Amino acid sequence: MIIGVLGPKGTYTEKAARQWIEKKELENEAVLEYCADIQDVFFLLEDGGCDIGVVPMENSIEGSVGVTMDMLMEGEAHIIGETVVTIEHCLLSRGKKEDIKIILSHPQGIGQCRHSLKEHFPDAELRTTGSTSHAAKLSTEFEEMAAIASPDTAEVYGLNIVMPDIQDRKHNHTRFVVITKLDDDELKDKLKSDDPDIAYKTSIIVYLDRDRPGALYSILGEFAKSNINLTRIESRPSKKVLGDYVFYIDFEGNISDAIIKDAIYNIEPQVGMLKMLGSYPEFDSHCESN
Repeated sequence: MIIGVLGPKGTYTEKAARQWIEKKELENEAVLEYCADIQDVFFLLEDGGCDIGVVPMENSIEGSVGVTMDMLMEGEAHIIGETVVTIEHCLLSRGKKEDIKIILSHPQGIGQCRHSLKEHFPDAELRTTGSTSHAAKLSTEFEEMAAIASPDTAEVYGLNIVMPDIQDRKHNHTRFVVITKLDDDELKDKLKSDDPDIAYKTSIIVYLDRDRPGALYSILGEFAKSNINLTRIESRPSKKVLGDYVFYIDFEGNISDAIIKDAIYNIEPQVGMLKMLGSYPEFDSHCESN
């Protein structure tokens, strides 16, 4: 089983993938394929280069990852799982704190440490990279360079932890989703849990298509009437015209549940498009790995 992740070695996406692999007891058959960026994970999946992809969906500080949301909208990926990783950003470098003139990281990493960087390195040049581990790899070249990455990455690339815990908020978590091809029923059946006590989550995308007063309210009302708990709702530009949006909605329950089926049935006539992203086991926060 080939699993596409954001690379190079040492990313938080790799940690998320290994966390999910361990939970599914797939250590003996899973092989990681490292990709240059998030889009490449989707492309690798679509081209048949991997069976599964793991991509970041949202962060507790910086919010949703736009490229993941767009690729879910535009492609044929199907969500089959999720996992949450505790983010512990450190500043890594070959040199000392006073040597650092350039700080590199993934845009999310820089965004999650914005205030700390302004306080401790107001004159440093900030550069974005494809991943936190790519930043660490680049930082091995010069002592004046530093990377925002995990403490595990420091060990991978032989860097010093110049400053630990530099994120702006103590509690920092990223939710990752596990994706596969929409038509890969064999794989989905293999990974499906038979435990009736497992809580499920369902993700959909809706596009209203026609702007009218109360349009979104009527859709949300269908969930409220059925007592379905929404865990996330977020708008994203449709990329058609300014002010036009699609809505990403996560809610508790499985599409195989009658109450969920009825709600979807009632919503579909009210929207221009409804895309089902998948029903999958909800992450159990009590089993979170640090």
